Amino acid sequence: MTPHPLAELISYLDTLPEPHILCDRDYRILAANKAYRRSYGGGHAIVGQTCYAVSHRYPAPCDKAGETCPLRQSLVSGQRERVLHLHHTPEGEAYVNIELAPVRDAQGEIAYFVEKMETLGVSQGLPDARALVGRAPAFRRMLELVARVAPSDATVMLQGESGTGKELVAKAIHDASRRASRPFVVVDCSGLTETLFESELFGHEKGAFTGAAMRRIGLVEAASGGTLFLDELGDIPLGLQVKLLRLLETGTFRRVGASDFLKADVRLISATHRNLRAMVAEGRFRQDLYYRLNTFPIHLPALRERIEDVPLLAEALLARVAPGCSLRLSEEALACLMAYDYPGNVRELRNVLERATLLCDGDVILPEHLPPELIHGGDATAPSGGPVVAAQTLEDIEDEALRRRLAAHHGNRKALAAELGISERTLYRRLQRIRAKSGIGSVS
Repeated sequence: MTPHPLAELISYLDTLPEPHILCDRDYRILAANKAYRRSYGGGHAIVGQTCYAVSHRYPAPCDKAGETCPLRQSLVSGQRERVLHLHHTPEGEAYVNIELAPVRDAQGEIAYFVEKMETLGVSQGLPDARALVGRAPAFRRMLELVARVAPSDATVMLQGESGTGKELVAKAIHDASRRASRPFVVVDCSGLTETLFESELFGHEKGAFTGAAMRRIGLVEAASGGTLFLDELGDIPLGLQVKLLRLLETGTFRRVGASDFLKADVRLISATHRNLRAMVAEGRFRQDLYYRLNTFPIHLPALRERIEDVPLLAEALLARVAPGCSLRLSEEALACLMAYDYPGNVRELRNVLERATLLCDGDVILPEHLPPELIHGGDATAPSGGPVVAAQTLEDIEDEALRRRLAAHHGNRKALAAELGISERTLYRRLQRIRAKSGIGSVS
């Protein structure tokens, strides 16, 4: 029997602890190592199938279905490529980091590809009570940045409105880093005087000020080897900002009342809902500190920017606020949730659902269990007969959202399919259904 021309490479891949596959230029899987078969195989035959069929259940390559295809990118660039994809696994869909490297033949032409895969355990494309949850394009763009920066020690700044989950994302970055086994320490930068804030952050010596009866280590020391998360960064007093800058530039700090500097080993993540650029211009935030903290900015989308994630989020949040209960949302209640703008973002959605679980005596949450502002287009006044249910169904709302997105793309179905992460064929069928239901000539 003639040995496979890549037998040595295949044998080597089988020794690696991370999941790897070997593909040819036609997307055909030639080999899958033990780690891949264990993590993604599910007991099914893999060799001989296409990578897009195994990973996505797609009938065509990823780039034909609105996804970024690393194999196609590598053929163009001739280099290693890296993407974040939502993959099928035996446990359901999960976000997976993919690193693809081209393998050249004796003539220097790309003939094969080695793909390494690593599940991003901090996020899911399905409801999960512990992980970040979402599938919307805006969420996926954010998650790609999280996956990129997490393995490094780069300083990260999370920017977004209140209630978008900045502490959850900071924890996700920590959990996906090499510091995951070390402490994750949160510092609330709001509501403290400069003296108390400095003591809280850096600690103090005995007798450093009135009431300092003993030495106390600060949160920087408590986070040693791990991650320090500065929440509400814009509230840090100006006088303390220079000391924080020293920590970033030299990796040293000094306890209040001490003369010696101590070495710090922390990764810094900060978060703010304020416009720090404007604060710098107004002299309320140090420019040098801003640029040190803003090494790797990540924008957290508002919930209205990822409204299609509301059903997934609602299911996951119900599991958190009512563990052990089998509560579900009626179609009418879900339509109300989908039609709302959420000025308070995911935090507001959680509060709405927690209230609903307390008002609901059965297994199904109905519109009357929701706050008045979510009913009848935000009209908080209901007639004496009870709350008015939104007239639109969930399908109507989704159809209208699809129309708006198509208009934003000037009728370009290919661009819209890529944004939504679906194939053009699937999008076309959906648009045809809308056209037939509406009785109009065209939706494009």
